[in-house]
This record gives sequence, structure tokens and C-alpha cells, in this order.
Amino acid sequence: MPIDLIGSLSAIVGADNVLTGEAAAPHCSDWRGRYSGLALAVVLPGDTQQVSAIVALSAEQHVTIVPQGGNTSLCGASVPLDKGEQIVLNLSRMNRIRELDATNYTITVEAGCILANVRAAAEQSNRLFPLRLTATEQRCEIGGNLSTNAGGINVLRYGTARDLVLGLEVVLPDGRIWNGLRALRKDNSGYDLKHLFIGAEGTLGIITAAVLKLFPRPQVVATACVGLRDPAAAVELFAHLRATCGDRINAFEIIGRSCLDLVFRHVQDTHEPFAKRHEWIAVIELSDVLDVLLDKSLRTALENFSGGIEVFAVTTEKAHAERWWKLRNSISEAQKIDGISIKHDVSVPVSRVAEFIVQADTALHGAFPGVRIVTFGHIGDGNIHYNASMPDHAQNQAFIEQSERANRIVYDIVHGLGGSISAEHGLGQLKREEICRYKSALELEMMHGIKRMIDLHGLMNPGKVL
Repeated sequence: MPIDLIGSLSAIVGADNVLTGEAAAPHCSDWRGRYSGLALAVVLPGDTQQVSAIVALSAEQHVTIVPQGGNTSLCGASVPLDKGEQIVLNLSRMNRIRELDATNYTITVEAGCILANVRAAAEQSNRLFPLRLTATEQRCEIGGNLSTNAGGINVLRYGTARDLVLGLEVVLPDGRIWNGLRALRKDNSGYDLKHLFIGAEGTLGIITAAVLKLFPRPQVVATACVGLRDPAAAVELFAHLRATCGDRINAFEIIGRSCLDLVFRHVQDTHEPFAKRHEWIAVIELSDVLDVLLDKSLRTALENFSGGIEVFAVTTEKAHAERWWKLRNSISEAQKIDGISIKHDVSVPVSRVAEFIVQADTALHGAFPGVRIVTFGHIGDGNIHYNASMPDHAQNQAFIEQSERANRIVYDIVHGLGGSISAEHGLGQLKREEICRYKSALELEMMHGIKRMIDLHGLMNPGKVL
């Protein structure tokens, strides 16, 4: 490795945009404090040409690269390994909105654009960019959202990040720039290359810009909070609402009692949504629908679902709805304050969500008496966040040391139900070994083949995904 690597990087981006030592440290740990490593340097390019030059230099010197945006990864994908031999390439300076075409319903943004700012820009043009992440929206960046194929609470109606992309600009592992920034909804001219990089967690190349789909901005939003007997009632209610309200459902989120108790304990200005405690609640959002239709549909469910639907309320007032959404949005914060847990981001077919929760609860309680299970998530697309810890902090440390055993219990149940051990967070470092148990040999062979074809020397984010 040349002695003047730092000097060469500084010549590309300027000395102020090459961080080493203590200045680099904040970029070498994830936001939850679970993963940390060391970097040769953190480099902050200002445009795609600088990214290209950095990657070409790194390829020439056989230095590996960790692409990074807002560093909100939950699986350690955006932090370096611990050998201090990698460059962290942080794209946060590349935060320009290149074009908003309201007629074409597209917005072209650079990878460092914060998700909340993209949503705000669309709103200013009376358009909607629907990707909506409850815990990280003010920090996460578009490049990372696409690299992890982020989900969030609007997947039910609009799909994952993958479904919101028309075109990409990508710097390949040798420094070449692929300009695939096409704002076309129909382009049947060969392999759809953009999908190789969406969800690849920076292991095939670096997304530097994207053309994103916009949608009509909803004119009316109705929100409901529902008290439920159990997850089975939630699944039944969801099916009923799909049948009566159709594709107007934006979100259907379920929250267990243990989640609510943590939120009430740690987050100010949060309260029980109803006079009576309920073991489960759902927060449901529909757009471009009158609240009377939602009210009527819920009332029918209340009268006909054998007690599974216990109580509900409906509002079109934003402030009222935000109080319910705060309960959902505060779960990650409350968990972080309370202490570390074994987290699972899993998906099963919607029809099997309740079955998964019952099976996993029974198995974990049998294996770890006294375990506290925090269950919440996107019941409308089958993605459940299923987290476990011990209420006593001393016991919890011993429990965390048995993560492998707890994971195996949960993941085997998920696999048996035809599900996925990673629904929306990706694999990163956390699940790169686990996935070998649940992917077929042929799937893994194809994934490794794609990696070798595009990144022959393994320079892009090694130690992640594969």
C-alpha cells in the first residue's frame, strides 16, 4: 500500500473531506452501537466523478471500500470491519436533487439525499414519494435505502424501495460509471440491470443517484386505532378491510402490549389509546377514502368477528392520528433506551403471521423461561419485527450470549412457514452466515457467481451479505 494513499485521496476530494483517527471514529460504528470497526480513512466525495476516482484508485491499490450513507443500517452493513484496512466512502455530501419532473411523476436525486428531504420536495410539488421509515427517516439516505431495499410502513400499497426506482447511476468496482438514469416506465431492452444493485448492500457497486417514482398526493387520509384480542384477529381484520376498502390501505401496523409498555415507560407524552388496556392494537391508514367508509367497515368487523375486534376509533385529524402513530414510531427508541435485545426482522405469508407468532412465542418461552418478547410490524405485508430480551438486565446479558440458539429457534419456524429471515433490514454482517442455512445451494451459487462477475477482486464491502 502506498504511503501517499491519504494524500492521493485528499487530492481527489480535498483534505477536509478525508477523515482519519478520531475524526473518522463516528463513521466506524452503527447508530445502535452494536457494530464497530476501524478504517484507514473516511472519504466524503462531492460528486459522482470523485466517487469514480476514489474507487479507481482503491482498485489499483487493492484497498476495499465500505459504502456509507446515513449509517442507519441495523445489520452492520455500513461500518468497516475491525482490521483498519478499508476505506469508508460516505456519500452524505452528495445530497442534491437533480430534477423533479412533476408531469412525469419522477424525481432524480443523489445518493446522499436524506429520505425526509426527498419526501418534502415531492410534497412541495403536490406529489408523494411513499417510502416511509418510522425510526430513521430524518437520518437515512436514499443510497442506503436502495442498497438495502428498504421497506417501511407503506409497502402494502406502494411496494419496497425496489418498486420505487426507475433508473440508477452506479460506480462499478473498477471505477467506471454506469449511467442508467432512465425515467421510463417501459424499457424492455434487455436485462434490467438496476435490480442487481438494489438490495445488494454495496457489495456490487456504489449507487450515486437514482430516478424515483412519484405518486399523486392523497387528498384525504383516514386513520384508525383498533384494540385487538390477538394477532389472528388482526389478520382477519386486514383481510376484511382489503375486501371492503381495496387498495386504499396505505398501512396496517400491529403493536403488542410489551411494545406499548416500553414506549409508555421511556417516551414522554405517550398514553394508552383507549380507556381500557388491550393486549394488541393496530394503527391503520387509508388514503382518498372518507372516514365514514372506514368507520362502517370497522363497525361491521366489530359486530361479526366473535370478539376479536374489541374497540376502535377513526379520525381524519392529523394531530389525532399522529398521537397513535407516535406509539408505533417510538418502539425502536424505547427498546434502545431499555437495553439490547435479540432482534428479528422476518416475513411470512400474511395468512401465517398469527401462526408464526404463536409458534415462536411458545418455543422461546419454553427455551428461555421469563423471556420478554416485543412484537410489532407490518402485518399487511407479513413483515414482523420480533425481538426478545430478559426484563432483568443482569439476566439479559446471559440471554444475549445465547443469540445463536434463539435465532435458530425463530428462523427455523420462519423457514418452515415459507418465510424469510430478512424482510427489510438486509443481511449485512448480522446474517451473512445464517443465510447459508436457509438459501439453497443453487441460490448461493448464483449469488457468488454474480459477485465474481461484477466484483472479481472482492473490493466492494467485503464481509457483508456473502
